Amino acid sequence: MGALRFTGVVLPGDEERDLYVIDGRVSYEAVASAETVTRGGYIVPGLVDAHCHLWNSPEGFVSADEHDRLRQNARDTRDGGATVIRDCGSPYEIGWMNREEDLPEVIRAGKHIAQDKRYISGVYTHTEPQDLPAQMAIEAQRGDGWVKIVGDWIDRGEGDLAPLWGLDELRAGMEAAHAAGARVTAHTFSEQALPDLIASGIDCIEHGTGITDDVITAMLEHGTALVPTVVNIHNFPDIAAAATKYPAYKQHMLDLHEQHPQRLRAAYEAGVPMFAGTDAGGAIKHGSICEEVIALAGIGLSPYDALGAASWAAREWLGRPGLDQGAPADFACYASNPLDDLSVLRTPERVVLRGVVY
Repeated sequence: MGALRFTGVVLPGDEERDLYVIDGRVSYEAVASAETVTRGGYIVPGLVDAHCHLWNSPEGFVSADEHDRLRQNARDTRDGGATVIRDCGSPYEIGWMNREEDLPEVIRAGKHIAQDKRYISGVYTHTEPQDLPAQMAIEAQRGDGWVKIVGDWIDRGEGDLAPLWGLDELRAGMEAAHAAGARVTAHTFSEQALPDLIASGIDCIEHGTGITDDVITAMLEHGTALVPTVVNIHNFPDIAAAATKYPAYKQHMLDLHEQHPQRLRAAYEAGVPMFAGTDAGGAIKHGSICEEVIALAGIGLSPYDALGAASWAAREWLGRPGLDQGAPADFACYASNPLDDLSVLRTPERVVLRGVVY
């Protein structure tokens, strides 16, 4: 393949440049024979969906042998502008997807770790509290530098959300995962689970609707990141409506939904690192990272920070390069500036993955 030329403003900068793709890499050195693909417009470092489940979709669970459905979910994510997917827990091994050149990179977190009947049936590894450190070490080896635990879930005995793990168990688990070279994140909705998760040294929180001022202070002290999945929080009223047997849980979910804009905005304004993830699968279709960016702006993030949470800042957080000289050619092209109107992200003109134009 010969050299390709893309002309446009390369965000997050403000300068129009000629960006060349040579052998799947970015170059800013002129190539007279390069084929021009785009002229004008805006070039954004490949987006990141930092919370995605390729094994699930609005049409239902995808079994381990349904490779074509898994591929389509990944391609839909790519066509929405994302060249990196952080898979936040999968019930089976999907490492083979990283050997297929037309699919985004998948950063895996192993299998969800939870206790019996305290997460989605068939999805998690059933783990007793005393076995948490050993299981976290195992999942660290199955992933790509991440481990996912379930921090809280409905306790049917209590009829409401409740934590799964105690502080001592969490601390031992974090130590085991970190020793294995992995970072740890946790699913959590409630207020109760967060203090011990943060105190244990966890690296990231998913959803985080139970955040309080004290928790925000602790997250800043520990450097804990947040992936709020705002588009999924919008579904809390539907989740509550289905919980007719658990009135306390139902009301709690409604309260969390009502309070989430101000709670998440407080975390952002305090400086908690925040990144964009859709929780795609289930009620949320794959390829929706643009909607999460728009939703982040809706709770108070500036357009720059909302887009950065899905692009340059997220890539840096996950150790993936931006559009520097020699970096992999992963980016999306837009006709106008998404920082002026984030809805532009819904219609990428081109998505470039490993130098191939889609």
